[in-house]
Amino acid sequence: MDPLLPRLGLALAIGLLVGLERGWRERDAPDRSRTAGFRTYGISGLLGGIFAALGAAVDSVAVLAVGFVGFTAVFAWFKLREATHDADFSVTGVIAGMAVFALGALAVAGDTLAAAAGGTALTALLASREVLHGMLKKLTWTELRSALVLAVMTIIVLPVLPDRTIDPWGGANPREIWFFTVLIAAISFAGYVATRILGEKRGLLVSTLAGAVVSSTAVTVALARMAKSGPTVLPLAGAASLAAMVSLLRVGAIVGAIRPTVLAHAGLPIVAAAIVLAASAGVMFFRDGGAEPMEQPARNPFDLAPLLAFAALFAFVSTVSAALSGLVDERGLLATSAVSGTFDVDVAVLSSLRLVEQGIAPATVAVAVLLALAANAVGRLVLAALAGPARFVLPLGVATALAGLAGASAYLVLAPLPFPA
Repeated sequence: MDPLLPRLGLALAIGLLVGLERGWRERDAPDRSRTAGFRTYGISGLLGGIFAALGAAVDSVAVLAVGFVGFTAVFAWFKLREATHDADFSVTGVIAGMAVFALGALAVAGDTLAAAAGGTALTALLASREVLHGMLKKLTWTELRSALVLAVMTIIVLPVLPDRTIDPWGGANPREIWFFTVLIAAISFAGYVATRILGEKRGLLVSTLAGAVVSSTAVTVALARMAKSGPTVLPLAGAASLAAMVSLLRVGAIVGAIRPTVLAHAGLPIVAAAIVLAASAGVMFFRDGGAEPMEQPARNPFDLAPLLAFAALFAFVSTVSAALSGLVDERGLLATSAVSGTFDVDVAVLSSLRLVEQGIAPATVAVAVLLALAANAVGRLVLAALAGPARFVLPLGVATALAGLAGASAYLVLAPLPFPA
């Protein structure tokens, strides 16, 4: 089969998809009262593909350019007549028609996957008019400013920072430190948006679970800052306990995938601590019945000054941790894991697991992994104390202590799991 035919079919399909949305929106209009509908947009996509094919056949981009300009002129003229009749100043229909023509051309002369994705995205955007307009009406200036600050932090500042350590011990990497800071801001903003859309408690759960997969520390700091400006803090402490549980299970999955022999010794303590944290989160989160909404204060989703202070603190502790780790050898594995696990438990765990290949016993490495998890829990509490009020830190501290006690008891009492070597 000629490869041109399926590409032309894709161009037609893109136009029909957009035309379906446009035609459905104007389905109650009388016949011949609208410039473009289901068929017209379908033909527009096909027309873009035909002009692209003609341009390729004669090896001239000018054919496609002239076709695009001519189509835009005709389409816009008819849309102008319709707009004059309806006293409508929207240009969305014209832009959509131009996009359909261009995507049809891309389907024939360019990347078919990109063209298909673009057509789908265009249709979804057109169909989301009411939702997007409703969100825009509810958007406050504070929320818009926070989104813009987050965009600047991510798109402008992050790429220009050096991706290398700048201290003699190899601990302070400006890009990694700023990435972690941006991550905290993003989680805080995502949690704010989720609570606005899903309601206070459901949004809190969703944002906590999603964020804890990336960084439970960042989630805890964001929750602590939320607690500082709101009267209802117990559900926030419960959410922080839930984030700690996700962190434990994530580390357990990493250890199991890389070194099952280490998980044989650390698995049961990790599971025991995770169960206690889950139970504590349930008690704190649903203590008031879970049905009453939390009071949402009018506040900035995140403040820049505390984030900058956190970045400075993170850089300091990372440098100190790297300096200490350079002063010890393999015999200092446990102390190094405890120090390095304070901020980055993944780095501490992965560093410990690599030592199995150097002859360190899996049981010793398991203790190092558990110490890294315990140090990370203490580090989260310290950061929570710096960022949030005592009424948030105390219940979180109790849950963390109970989880640590459960993990230690499981390690001392229960036998290792019978994982193969």
